[in-house]
Amino acid sequence: MKRGKKYVEAVGKYNKQDLYKSEEALKVVKEVAFAKFDETVELSVKLKLKKSQTVRDTLVLPHQFTGDKKILVFAKGEKAQEAKDAGAAFVGDTDLVDKIKGGWLDFDVAVATPDMMKDVGRLGPILGRRGLMPNPKTQTVTFNLKEAIAELNKGRVEYRSDKTGVVHFSVGKVSMDVVKMRENVELCLSEIERKRPADAKGDFVETVALSSTMGPGVRVDFRAAN
Repeated sequence: MKRGKKYVEAVGKYNKQDLYKSEEALKVVKEVAFAKFDETVELSVKLKLKKSQTVRDTLVLPHQFTGDKKILVFAKGEKAQEAKDAGAAFVGDTDLVDKIKGGWLDFDVAVATPDMMKDVGRLGPILGRRGLMPNPKTQTVTFNLKEAIAELNKGRVEYRSDKTGVVHFSVGKVSMDVVKMRENVELCLSEIERKRPADAKGDFVETVALSSTMGPGVRVDFRAAN
């Protein structure tokens, strides 16, 4: 793949083969970032997984860097009122299902009560492609709407391994304090270890890297004390 001049210049500012402690890696990421916008800092963790294994869960980072999310809730009756009181941006039942079928998608995350999933399930082809489908595994299918909305507003995010066994986390912005981003990184790595399959043998984490949206990857020495 042919890389642009700014990318090549960024790679020339450090040794791509070196391993850095997480805080030092973040400093390099900030130093070599070249985009005109405030790039997101991404953590990529390559795992040793069998074909039948996946790693998936949610977490709330200690230091947030995104704005308020537009939360949509599919609910009826008292639960609809609970969602409104908890601060959901949009609340409804089949009216919202029909609206989304018509092409409306002006929200960031969707939550549903279990009794609504029969109707919401019809939106699978629309919401599934965009990662917006409510799912019990990510605690977005629940009757406890107040708690779910509160955690989402705090910045609860979903993570999952892709087909190549890599888990991607957004851990900050280039403009963000390095120490705060390091603490976000440390939580992500501890969460990964917590999700280690019981039958996993040997090294579960193979490689860890940090990068900005447009910048090159910086390898992280995840075994070193950070």
